[in-house]
Amino acid sequence: MSAPRATWFCIDIECSGPVPGLYDMLSIGGVAVDLSSGEPVLSEPFYVEIRPQAPRVDPGALAVCGLDMDRLRVEGTPLPDALDRLTAWARSLTPAGSKPVFVGHNAPFDWMFVNWSYVACERDNPFGYKALDTKALAMGVLGVHWFDANKELLEEVLSLPPQDPERVHRADYDAWYQAHILAELLKRRPSCADL
Repeated sequence: MSAPRATWFCIDIECSGPVPGLYDMLSIGGVAVDLSSGEPVLSEPFYVEIRPQAPRVDPGALAVCGLDMDRLRVEGTPLPDALDRLTAWARSLTPAGSKPVFVGHNAPFDWMFVNWSYVACERDNPFGYKALDTKALAMGVLGVHWFDANKELLEEVLSLPPQDPERVHRADYDAWYQAHILAELLKRRPSCADL
């Protein structure tokens, strides 16, 4: 029996600290990667900013993402609504006979926030309990050390477009960049059409 096709969803989040529950997921970005034609096709990016509600804020995390907590308290989307939008987006891009796969660059961190949020809001995570980490994939495909499998090295080794320092750490931009990393890594497999 053959495995179902995968629809790859590169997901990135920005947050107010190191763990969900105590800190908030403040934004989610996503880009789907379709390999059905043999060549990667990237979707339009998904993006939503979320109304904070957790009890703690790490100033260092906010310095990284640059999001304004006061603005998000007024303009942010409630977390259940943000998750419903993410689910609808993922389902709209997952063809029949395919399963959505969560992909992240350091997927354990981003997936942890997304999955915790789905559970806390009593919703099904459309990506399930598994995630593909492009850092680990780069180790296997390129033979690089875990600590070297960063975006800067992958940009050079995979001949990716230079990262835009003005847009880095905006979830939709980072998801878009991670989609390029995934596409280039999968192209180096014998056949990406069967994925």
